[in-house]
Formats: sequence, C-alpha cells, structure tokens
Amino acid sequence: MKVSVIGASGTVGKAAAFSLAQEGAVDELVLIAREESLNKIEGEALDMYDAMAAKDIGVVIRASADMKEVADSNIVIIAAGIPRRAGMSRLDVAVPNAKIVAGYARQIAEYAPDTIILVISNPVDIMTYVALKASGFNKTKVFGLGNHLDSLRLKNLVARHFNIHVSEIHTRVIGEHGDNMVPLLSSTSIGGILVKHFSRYESLDIDKIIKNVKGAGNYVISKKGSTEYGPAFAISNIVNIILSDDKKILTVSTYLESEIEAVNDVCLGVPVKLGINGIERIIRIKMSEKEKKAFLKAAESVKSNTKEVMESLDETDITGDEGVQE
Repeated sequence: MKVSVIGASGTVGKAAAFSLAQEGAVDELVLIAREESLNKIEGEALDMYDAMAAKDIGVVIRASADMKEVADSNIVIIAAGIPRRAGMSRLDVAVPNAKIVAGYARQIAEYAPDTIILVISNPVDIMTYVALKASGFNKTKVFGLGNHLDSLRLKNLVARHFNIHVSEIHTRVIGEHGDNMVPLLSSTSIGGILVKHFSRYESLDIDKIIKNVKGAGNYVISKKGSTEYGPAFAISNIVNIILSDDKKILTVSTYLESEIEAVNDVCLGVPVKLGINGIERIIRIKMSEKEKKAFLKAAESVKSNTKEVMESLDETDITGDEGVQE
C-alpha cells in the first residue's frame, strides 16, 4: 500500500507522515514538498527511518519535489497550504489555499487517476470542494478530515467528565469544521447507554463543552504555535481504516447531494462508511430539532463561503486549461 503526503514539510504534514510510517497498513510512504523544502523533507525521511529501525518497521520512505512520484498511490493526502496562526479563522487562509489545493488536485488527477484524495488543508470543507472540482474525481474518492478530529475532541471531553475510559464513549460532531460544527449530543452514548440516562448528566456543562470543542484548535495554536499530534493521528486513523478495508463509520467532509436534510452542492462533515475504495455510503442520521437547525445553518454558511472562494478563482485554477490564445 502506497500513501503520498503533499505538504510534508509542514507541521501537520510531517506529523501525519510520521504517524503513518508506524502503521502496518502502509508499505511505501512518499513525502512531497516544494523544491525549496526538499532538503528538509529528505532530512525528515532519514529521521523517520531511524525511528522505524528502533521499532523494527520496514516501511519505505522517500522524499521528492516531483509530483510524478504520487503515481500508483492508494491515497494522496493534501496537507499543503498557508498555516493558520493564533487569532486567525480558517476562512482567513481560504483563497490562497484554494489556489494551492486546486493546483495539486489537478496534478494528482494526471499522475494518480485511480487514487483517493484526503484533504487536510484549511478551511477543510471548502478545500474538499475545491479538490473535488479540480480533480474531476467521483465524490467517493475525494473527502476531507472534516469533523473527525472534532469528534475525537468531544469524545475526550465527555470521557473526562464522566471519568470513563474514552473507548466507551460514542459520539460525533457534524457540519462545518469551524464555528458552525454541530455536536450530536442527542445520540451520544456511553457503553451503549444514552448519555442523558447517566446520573452525572445533569452536571454536564454542554455549552462549555461545545465551546471548548469549537475553540480547541485555536487554543492549542495559541499555546504552541500549531496543532500537530491530534490532526496527525486523526489522519492516520482515517488512512488505516481505508487501507485495511475496515468498513468503519467516521465523520469526514464529503460532497452532499441531498442525502441529509436535502442539503446539496456543498462539502460538510457527515458520518460515512469507509472502505478500500473510499466512501462506500453516506449514513443518514436522525437529529434533534435543535441539531437539525444548526446543521442547516452550517450548510448555508459553508455553501456561501465556498461560492465566494470559487468565484475568486480563475477558470485555469480549476481546469488548468489556458484556453485559446488570440
């Protein structure tokens, strides 16, 4: 199994690559960066090799600035783009990152037409839409990290409140990976029992938890300058489920065509079944009225912002076609 990471010189890209190198599902890992960052990712590859030797892992790791190296990849991860700094919203980097993501998506379609594209670049819902349109791939083959990391953050906070092992918590966040994310507390359960039936539920400060999940990324960035381990392991989680054909349900950003609440022509975080060929099925879900209203608000916001970003791009950004020169 071959996985390529575009943007491997960045904080999240290299952390994701290192996490993937440790997983038995990946045989070959290609680190892709711009020519000026080639020395850095060559050093990263050598450093990873040393770490893998300590763990008796025989994965092949290569560094390159040539996009042709993504050929025959099972999955290509797009982690390239301008990083978000403290105080910046994900939308602050939307337009410049859209141009970067579109360019890479076109090249992936050229050199690895049968691959799956996993988008990490922010704002991930909009970037997933851009990658889908620029690649021309089927929507089952292009999706983003979406709310998977948000769901893990919510899971952790609920586990800490009830002092119960995190593996017993079943919850998820849907909608936008941003201010309009929607925690599905109505269906959150612990050990198969709805959370509202637990005695400590009354003391669960839901508003505070939601606020903490929404601000988690910015809070970490304000402390250490970037998020790193959380996104890396969330990415690794998705990739391993796909390559192992585990058929698990995760919340990723995917293109909707009225599968949930008649929302269409927008990429949002929703539960999907993942397998070796990508998204096998979008899971239709029941929500409380409050959650449904919040989800529709998220859809409207992301769709509006996506339209604005797409209108800022030239036709050549998406198609690569320079047209007829007069």
